[in-house]
Amino acid sequence: MGAAVFFGCAGIAFGPALALVLLTVAAEPLRVIVLVAGPALPPRVTATALPHVNPASGVWLRQRQRWGVSWVFLPPHHLPRAFFWLVSLLLASLIWFVSVHLSDREDAKLQYGLLVFGAAVSVLLQEVFRFAYFKLLKKADEGLAMISEDGRSPISLRQMAYVSGLSFGIISGVFSVINILADSIGPGIVGIHGDSPYYFITSAFLTMALVLLHTFWGVIFFDACEKRRYWCLGLVVASHLLTSGLTFLNPRYEASLVPIFIITFITGLWAFFTAGGSFRNILKCLSCKQEDDSRVMMYSALQVPFED
Repeated sequence: MGAAVFFGCAGIAFGPALALVLLTVAAEPLRVIVLVAGPALPPRVTATALPHVNPASGVWLRQRQRWGVSWVFLPPHHLPRAFFWLVSLLLASLIWFVSVHLSDREDAKLQYGLLVFGAAVSVLLQEVFRFAYFKLLKKADEGLAMISEDGRSPISLRQMAYVSGLSFGIISGVFSVINILADSIGPGIVGIHGDSPYYFITSAFLTMALVLLHTFWGVIFFDACEKRRYWCLGLVVASHLLTSGLTFLNPRYEASLVPIFIITFITGLWAFFTAGGSFRNILKCLSCKQEDDSRVMMYSALQVPFED
């Protein structure tokens, strides 16, 4: 029974994220690198570390161009290998830990208030580091376009926003549900002392919503930063705070789970249209019909008139 609960809850929590990774990320090496580590080099540029250069200071890129070969120095800040979400979690945990030890630990109301305060600080720090990650990816995108052969980045900023948001969501989901999944194996039975027997499955659905929300927030946040839409940034932060605040209503799961999934649905639609989607695209996808290529043939038949 414990193994069934473990694999069932793990599938609910990370099934959609795994499907997104396999269908939209796994086939593209650059997206995989952004998902795991951060921005990377374009595949058409070979990176070679010169013997007389300290590896910690960066690398020299041997760039092949039409007119010959040139060398471009790439500083180390273009090669990030850190999870920004983990840093925000570390700082939030440190702030909460210090505040708890400096307060009266016998006061239950104060400790509950500090827990709410810690959750709010964690949300704000996550959004701050999301903005820092946007600035880093923006610089990396400009660097990739500069050293690319055709002058364009091999991965768009919208794609990096989607993949980085998915990365934030997966890491957040793993840290929020890993202990719960470990306890689900047993021994013990949830609800034997009158508690809710839906603890594990509800936590799995909350984790699934959190992973999807981080993905949607990443798309909306990056687009808002790019277009300087500060009200969109405010709505992203507010919805993140609201989602975290609703979890304090547990174990009244109907009061927290239903509003969180409503927020997830609305945010998903917002992210879809922000990324350039439309109802026409949805109908075209559901119909599974290919576009008629007669228009392409008509244009290909056109010829440029000869000059006299």
